[in-house]
Amino acid sequence: MFVLLVFLAASCGTSREKQGELVVSTDLLDSLVESASEVRFYFYEEKNEYPDAIVEMYSPLGNQKFRPGKIPFEFNIKNYPFAGGLSGFQLKMSLNGNDPVGYNSPIFQKELKEGTYRAVAYLVDEEGLSLKEFGNYVDRDFMVGETRGFPYQAEPYVMMNLPHNGQIYAQGEEVTVDFLLLGGDMTKDRLKLILEVDTMSYTMEEVSPVRVSGLSPGEYSIGLRLVKKDGKELDGPFSSVRRRITVE
Repeated sequence: MFVLLVFLAASCGTSREKQGELVVSTDLLDSLVESASEVRFYFYEEKNEYPDAIVEMYSPLGNQKFRPGKIPFEFNIKNYPFAGGLSGFQLKMSLNGNDPVGYNSPIFQKELKEGTYRAVAYLVDEEGLSLKEFGNYVDRDFMVGETRGFPYQAEPYVMMNLPHNGQIYAQGEEVTVDFLLLGGDMTKDRLKLILEVDTMSYTMEEVSPVRVSGLSPGEYSIGLRLVKKDGKELDGPFSSVRRRITVE
């Protein structure tokens, strides 16, 4: 296997032109087939249409304790066309880094077993991408049953909005990896993100959705790791996340 990495200069012009493109060219040779493929990593210049959107979490309270069963969640949403989820706008929530679920109401209940939970709730745009300005999202730890809270961690962490675990893509379809950075700042905290698609990797120093194209049919492991710029790993339980997808 021969792997060639090529960085392409950022483009100028329309907001949908590719920025920071990385091409991974892999020659695959065996006794039956000879082929070459190119996998491309890049991002677009994104514009948040709702920078003043606010989501406030009224329930659960920080480190609140509940009995196992139906746990109440209540949010207040401002400056955002939520309107009960019309036109695809949704409030999304992830528990303990798992796949997020979309809700068309700011008040709902969720059946939960005993355990310690971290909820990350956020708003999305027309494409289903997470809004990333301060106030567009909120996080909260709480407990269900006889359990302890998470050890105090001042470190930042990541939450993956897209893709979902087990998501299926058609060959030639662009894969979007969208995420939030919580509890920190890429520049002030001297952080970088490493996106891994099987053995391929793409390093970034900004919080922006990454697009991946050119994946051949098969199953892939999509990983996202938040590390210090010097390569030091972070200790928090949510400093990395991984999903599996299939290209058909």
